[in-house]
Amino acid sequence: MNKLSYIDLFCGIGGFRQALDSRGHQCVFSSDWDPHAQWVYQKNYGETPFGDVSKLPDSEVPVHDLLCGGFPCQPFSISGNQLGFEDARGTLLHEILRIVKVRKPAVVLLENVKNYRTHDLGRTHAMTLELLGKVGYSVFDQILNSSNFGVPQKRERLFFVGFRKDLQISQFTFPSPLSVDIALEDILLPEEDPCLEELIISRDDVKWKEKQPATRKNRPLRIGTVGKGGQGERIYSVKGHAVTLSAYGGGIGAKTGMYLVGNRIRRLHPEECKRVMGFPKEFILHEKRNVSYKQFGNSVAVPVISAIAERIENVLAIMGKQVA
Repeated sequence: MNKLSYIDLFCGIGGFRQALDSRGHQCVFSSDWDPHAQWVYQKNYGETPFGDVSKLPDSEVPVHDLLCGGFPCQPFSISGNQLGFEDARGTLLHEILRIVKVRKPAVVLLENVKNYRTHDLGRTHAMTLELLGKVGYSVFDQILNSSNFGVPQKRERLFFVGFRKDLQISQFTFPSPLSVDIALEDILLPEEDPCLEELIISRDDVKWKEKQPATRKNRPLRIGTVGKGGQGERIYSVKGHAVTLSAYGGGIGAKTGMYLVGNRIRRLHPEECKRVMGFPKEFILHEKRNVSYKQFGNSVAVPVISAIAERIENVLAIMGKQVA
């Protein structure tokens, strides 16, 4: 099958691009309004993304085969029975629909948080499917967990794959979980690395579980708490997976979670976050640690996108579809 040209909307630091470029596809346009994301994107891919996509003229959107992007979950301003294009106005989904109507790519690949399915009692999800259908796409969606795709992080995300209706693709199967034994202990920096010192957490109110895990598991293994044990106050074993990296999480273990590494409790370093998201070793990080945490919290797990892309390629090839 011919390789796909694609546009990378709300691109952040390029999680979609990492996966798609590695499969030989070609990015023809990228967009993100955040200057820190633009800086990292330029350092790694040699181009500065366009800014606010809502200010992008239709005429400047290049022709492409695949539109991809992780868009924010925003409530629709209009609800009711008339699910038309204007119902999404004021949301970034509206910008996706606008571009889709103009360029009519063969495939749309979108990502959102797991709770998008239940947001506003399920109406947001239902309207998204309806609106994509009304602009000409057969849409399939499923929640996938990055723990099942070879990286040690629990990260459940909702993915939408839409095929232009004239391609007549009526079935699509998302990738199945892989059987990969991987734990957080496999990707950690050396304990003697001096950059880890500032991540050490010393507390006198640590409470440990009586039984500690003896075997590795492909999921987070909670082994203790600090404080009241709320969000960001839980300690996990490196024999399991990291909790979901978060852009805005609170608590002493904010954004990465806390882990018992050797005999010390600490957060993850951005280099370790890079690894649990599936980014390559040579990927250049932002110089500020908290900016990197936010960027990885907002990104996608690269192996998951790659697995979905492979399924899209296979479907198009099996069906003998020309994407133009």
